[in-house]
Amino acid sequence: MRRGSQRDFTQGSIPRHIIMFSLPLFAGNLLQMLYNVVDSIWVGQVIGKNALGAVSVSQPLIFALISLVVGLTMATTTLVGQYRGAGKEELVQRTIGTSLILLAGLGAVVGVLGVLLRYPLLRMIDTPEEIIHDAAAYLAIFMGGILFLFLYNTLGAILRGLGDANTPLIALAIATVLNIILDGIFILGLGPVPPMGVPGVAIATVVAQGISAIWLARWILKKTDLIRLSRDYWRVDWGLAGRIFRIGLPAGLQQAVVSFGMVTVTALINSYGPDVVAAFGAAQRLDQAAFLPSMSMGLAVTSVVAQNLGAGKLDRVSAAVRWCAGLGVAITGLVTLVAVLKPTILIALFNREPDVLAAGSLYLRINGWSYIFFALVFVLGGVMRGAGDTMATLVLTIIGLWVVRVPAAYLLARSFGMGPAGIWTGILISAIASFLLHLAYYSTGRWKRKVPSVEPAVAERT
Repeated sequence: MRRGSQRDFTQGSIPRHIIMFSLPLFAGNLLQMLYNVVDSIWVGQVIGKNALGAVSVSQPLIFALISLVVGLTMATTTLVGQYRGAGKEELVQRTIGTSLILLAGLGAVVGVLGVLLRYPLLRMIDTPEEIIHDAAAYLAIFMGGILFLFLYNTLGAILRGLGDANTPLIALAIATVLNIILDGIFILGLGPVPPMGVPGVAIATVVAQGISAIWLARWILKKTDLIRLSRDYWRVDWGLAGRIFRIGLPAGLQQAVVSFGMVTVTALINSYGPDVVAAFGAAQRLDQAAFLPSMSMGLAVTSVVAQNLGAGKLDRVSAAVRWCAGLGVAITGLVTLVAVLKPTILIALFNREPDVLAAGSLYLRINGWSYIFFALVFVLGGVMRGAGDTMATLVLTIIGLWVVRVPAAYLLARSFGMGPAGIWTGILISAIASFLLHLAYYSTGRWKRKVPSVEPAVAERT
C-alpha cells in the first residue's frame, strides 16, 4: 500500500510525532475557525444582528442532526489506526470501503430529515420569530448539501487514522479560501449574482465544501490505493460494520448529547432576546479559538493511542497522554488570559452594538476560565476514543451535561435570578465537573482493555 505522508506512531520519538502531527491538525482547526469566524463577521457586520442570530441558532441543530455520522467517522479513525498498528492491511482496506458506503447512506437520510424538519426543530428551541425564517432558509440549504461535508469528514478520518494530517489540511484550506471569496459574492452580490443575505452564506458554504470534498476524493484515488474502483471493494463487510457501529454509536450519541445539551441551553438563551443570542453566537466563535490547541491534541492522541494499542505498546500511550495534556494546557492558559482580560475587544470583532458587547463580554469573563478544563477533557476523551472505549465517554458526557450543565444553567439563571450570567456560570461548573469525571475514569485504566481482537466475522477472506 502506498503510504505517502502517513505516519507510523509505533516507532520513533513520541513528542516529535505529537508535535508534527498536531501542527497540521491545529492549522486545520484554525482554518475551520476562520471559516466560521468569517461567516459571522460577514453576517454580523454586513447583514446585521438578526442575521447573526439566525446563523448562530442553526449551528446546534446542525450538529445534533449530523452527530451520529460524526461518531462513525471517529470509529473509522480508531479502527483504521488499530489495524494499521497491528499490521492488518486487508482490514484497513475493508474498513475504508465499509465506512464510505455506510456514511454515504446515512448522510443522505440526515440531509432529507434536516430539510423537512427545519421549522419544527427551530420552534422546538424557541427561536425568536424575527429570525426564524432566515434560520430555516440557512438550514434548508446547508442540510441539502450535507453529503459533501460527510464525504470530507470520512476521508479525513481515514487519513488521520493512518497518520496523515497534511492532506485533509490542504482540502480544508481550499474550502476556507473558497468560502471567504464566495461569502462576499453571495452576500453582497456580484455581476449576475444578486445579493442573497443569509441564504447566500449557506450557498457559499455548500459550494466550498463540495469542491473541497471532491478534490480530496480525487487526490486519494490518484495518489494512494486506499480506495479501489473494483466491484468487490464496494460492498459492506457486516462484521466490520458491526464493529464500526459498536464504537461509533456511543461516539455519535455523545455528540448528540452535547448537541442537544447545547440546544437546550440555547433555548434558554433565546428567551433573553436577540441581543443575547447574537452575543452568544459571537462568543462561541471565540470559544472555538480557545479550543483549537486542545482539540488538536485530542485528535492527535486518538491516532497515536489507536496505533500503539493495536501494536500493544502501552508505555508509548502513557507518554503521548502526558505530552498532549501538558502542551494543551500551557497554550490554552494563554488564550484564557486574553479572553478574560480583553473580552470587549474580542466581541467587537463581530458586532459593536452596546447590548451585544455587554452580554458577550460577560460571557467571556465568566466562561473563559472553563477553557483550561475543557483542554484536559479533550485530551482524555481522545485517549478513550483511540482505545475504542466510546461508551465511557458517552456516560461521562451525559453526566457532565445533563446532570450538571443544564440543571445548573436553569437554576442559576431562573431560580437564583442571575439571568444570562447564570447560564455562563453553569457552563463553567460543568467544565470543571467533566474534567474531574474524565480524570477519575482515566486513572482506573479500564479503557486499556477495550481494544478488540480480530473477530471471525472480519477474518481475512479466502
